[in-house]
Amino acid sequence: MATPGTGSNPNVDALKASEPDSEDPTLPPQITPTDHICPDATAAYNTVTDGPVAQNILDQSAKTKDEMSNLAAARHTPEFKAATGQSLTHYHSFFLELLSWNNPRASAVAYGSIVSLIFSIRYLDVLRWAFKLTWMVLGITIAAELAGKGLLNTGFATQLRPRKYYTVSRDAIDAMIGDVHEFINFFVIEAQRVVFAENIYASVAAALSAFIAYYLVKIVPYWGLTVIATTVLFFAPLIYITNQELIDGQLHHASEIVGAQTAQLRSVAQKHTEQATQVTKQYMGDYTAKAQALITGGGRHEQKRPEEVPEHDLPTPPKEEFSFRAPVPHDDIQFPAVPQADFREHVEPEPAVSEPTIPSGVPSVPTIIKSTEEPLI
Repeated sequence: MATPGTGSNPNVDALKASEPDSEDPTLPPQITPTDHICPDATAAYNTVTDGPVAQNILDQSAKTKDEMSNLAAARHTPEFKAATGQSLTHYHSFFLELLSWNNPRASAVAYGSIVSLIFSIRYLDVLRWAFKLTWMVLGITIAAELAGKGLLNTGFATQLRPRKYYTVSRDAIDAMIGDVHEFINFFVIEAQRVVFAENIYASVAAALSAFIAYYLVKIVPYWGLTVIATTVLFFAPLIYITNQELIDGQLHHASEIVGAQTAQLRSVAQKHTEQATQVTKQYMGDYTAKAQALITGGGRHEQKRPEEVPEHDLPTPPKEEFSFRAPVPHDDIQFPAVPQADFREHVEPEPAVSEPTIPSGVPSVPTIIKSTEEPLI
């Protein structure tokens, strides 16, 4: 018993005094569960359960559980919106958290589960096993019910039957329907964002994936394409996050090269466009002038404008003063005599054309005279 004034609790001291002393030789020894096990097996069991491997497994299990909880908590409507101003679904934030590998253990578990499901569907006859399990369970329950009624007048299945069958609450159904509705809208919205190129990089990646899948589908089965698509979908973001600085540098350099080539092509295209525009304007002006000339001139030929003569080709004006002479009287002008004979046009006689001589022994060719008169019929 504790003495007063020491500051101890009397109730605690009384409880300690009532406890049996393990060192008292008069009391029987306490038996632990490990006392019935061989000392070597006990030591091996303690080594396994308390060893570094077991502690590491426990630590990883706890971390995986925490990351799964963080992933489940990430299902909320994101703050950013689509280009149209629409709010996105909570699956956008969920898949963004999943594929960004912020919770690596949860992402690895999700990838392994999806791939395992694909291989199980491919290589395991799950549907047949489900039917087999169904008839076996029903057979056991039927046999137990009949055996119980035959022996105890009460079937074993009847005794195991719950007082009230399990049902699904309306709240659970509403929550499930709302979740399915959000899941479907996620794919609908993302498909439209890819088609209308809201994110050009995502659209390019989708187009490249479809192009590669178009040729792979000829040699790779559908389940193989599903495994490849799942692997690329999970590990492409991980590769980018791990080598983000290097990849961003290469993308920036490629964008600079593309920008320079685009600017050069734009300048060349603009130059050729200007030349084509000038030539087109020239031809259109010529055709317009000709059309106006045809309309205003009534089909007459366009009169040529007199060519302008340069000043240096013109004659120099006389520098002497002009002197006026008196007119000569008509009587003093001598005109030529008028001919007395009649005026007739002098016609020269045509030269005679001699017919060619035909040598002897050559048959004569009949001459065909073409008549210029029209036939009677």
